[in-house]
Amino acid sequence: MGKVHKHAAAKRDLVDHFVYLAENAGLETADRFLLQTDASFSHLARHPASGVELALSRAEMAGMRKWQVKGFEKFLIFYRLRRDGVSIVRVLHASQDWWGVLGLV
Repeated sequence: MGKVHKHAAAKRDLVDHFVYLAENAGLETADRFLLQTDASFSHLARHPASGVELALSRAEMAGMRKWQVKGFEKFLIFYRLRRDGVSIVRVLHASQDWWGVLGLV
């Protein structure tokens, strides 16, 4: 199985989403969110081409892919393939301006 590398921004995203979910949906939901993101990361490490490759014009974004967190489909994982696995760039809610957050606009 490939490795999962998380960018600092992705780690911050996970903490922010956990806190939001704990405060608004309860600690059980927030814990389940973290378990499901870990399961999704593991799936991507085993099957890195699972996500949809985004057609982006900026060269520095080449190869960026998107995948949904199982059970939390409004949370999107943005990642890139690596020789040894996947690199998790961000974990964003679909309602966020993820084009802007990723610097695509």
